[in-house]
Amino acid sequence: MDQVPGRLATIVPENSIRFLGHDTHTHSEPHLVYVGAGSARLAIDGEHVILGVHESVWLAPNVPHSARYSPGSLVLGPILSPSTLPPEPVHRLGSIPAVTAVMTAILGAAPTTDTEVQVFRAALDDVLTRLRGPWFSLPAPTHPVAAAVARELPFSSESLDQIAARHGISGRHLQRIFVSETGIAFRQWRVRARLNVAIGRLREGASVTHAARAAGYETGSGLRKALLREAGIDADALRR
Repeated sequence: MDQVPGRLATIVPENSIRFLGHDTHTHSEPHLVYVGAGSARLAIDGEHVILGVHESVWLAPNVPHSARYSPGSLVLGPILSPSTLPPEPVHRLGSIPAVTAVMTAILGAAPTTDTEVQVFRAALDDVLTRLRGPWFSLPAPTHPVAAAVARELPFSSESLDQIAARHGISGRHLQRIFVSETGIAFRQWRVRARLNVAIGRLREGASVTHAARAAGYETGSGLRKALLREAGIDADALRR
C-alpha cells in the first residue's frame, strides 16, 4: 500500500502512510508522526529520530523531515490545527496512551466529512495541548545565587552586570555557573526564559505589545525578531 486510503486522506496527508517512507518535505502547519505498527526512522532537520510502536514526534511548521519505515509498518501523519504548536520545533512524545487512543479511533472511524474530521482533529489538539509545557525546556541552576537569578530573568530588563552586582557576584562568575550547571550560555538561557513568558501570553491571546512587556522586551518588534531567531515562529501564529 503506497497511498493513504481515501477515507483517511482528509485528516492524514497523502504521503503519510507508506511502507517505505517519504523523502524530505515540510508542512506549513503543525504535524504529528505516529507509529501504529512497526517502526520508523526519521531524519528531522538533520537530526535522526527512531520511533517504535505507539511512539510519536510532534513537529512545528516548516520543519524539514523525511522517513523510512520497516516492512509492514503503519505510520500516520495528521496535520494539526495551526495553534497546536509543540513546545519546541521537534518534540518527542514517546508512547502516550491518550495519543494512541485518538489515533486508534481515527483508524476505526475513518472520518470522511469535514465535520467528522474536525471532531478527531479537535480531540488530538486537546490531548497535545494538555501535554504542552513551556516552549523551551530550560534546566534550572542549583547554585543558590544562580537559582535566584534564574527566577528573575524572565521578567527583568537589567543587564548581566547589574543583576550580578545586586546579588553580590561578578557577571563573569555568574556566566560560568550557568554554563556549568545548565549547559546553556547565560544570554541564551535568559532569552529563552523570556520567550517562554511571551509565548505563554501570546497563546492566551495577548497582544504582541503586551506579551513583549510581560517578558521584559521594550518593543513588540524586538519580541518578533527574537521569536523568529530562537524558535522559528511568528508571533501572530501563536496568537491564532
